[in-house]
Amino acid sequence: MDLKEIQNLIKFVANSGVAEVKLEMDDVKITIRTTLENAAPEVTYLQQAPVQQVLPAQTQQAIKAPENVAPTQQIEDNSKFIIIKSPMIGTFYRKPSPDKPVFTAVGSAIQKGDVLCVIEAMKLFNEIEAEISGKIVKILVDDMSPVEFDQPLFLVDPS
Repeated sequence: MDLKEIQNLIKFVANSGVAEVKLEMDDVKITIRTTLENAAPEVTYLQQAPVQQVLPAQTQQAIKAPENVAPTQQIEDNSKFIIIKSPMIGTFYRKPSPDKPVFTAVGSAIQKGDVLCVIEAMKLFNEIEAEISGKIVKILVDDMSPVEFDQPLFLVDPS
């Protein structure tokens, strides 16, 4: 599990009203306890140390990044955009079926109530509708990829 998945799990437990949740996977054990109604949840996170693999010298040299290359910094002003987030965990689909066109694309004008995508959860296909009118600036998720609860899906320019 990565940090984002753990944070989403903590938020889910805090909002659900459950007193304690224990999750055990192969190399991870997580216990989340909430004690008071408005208190932040207490998290115990145990993970076994990963097994370190040694790569051959040729592979290690190929992996090294060039030393004189400066990382490019892309500064985006997303503060004027509204983020449409996933209301559930599931699989994100941009089309109603494989042979149909996509619901929306970058640059498309949308109206409140328009279907933007479908999220499949437990064999049920849930249409996700726009809560605002505007223009799609960016689609943040690839078609047929898994999404988490509260994961950003679309950037919308409301103007």
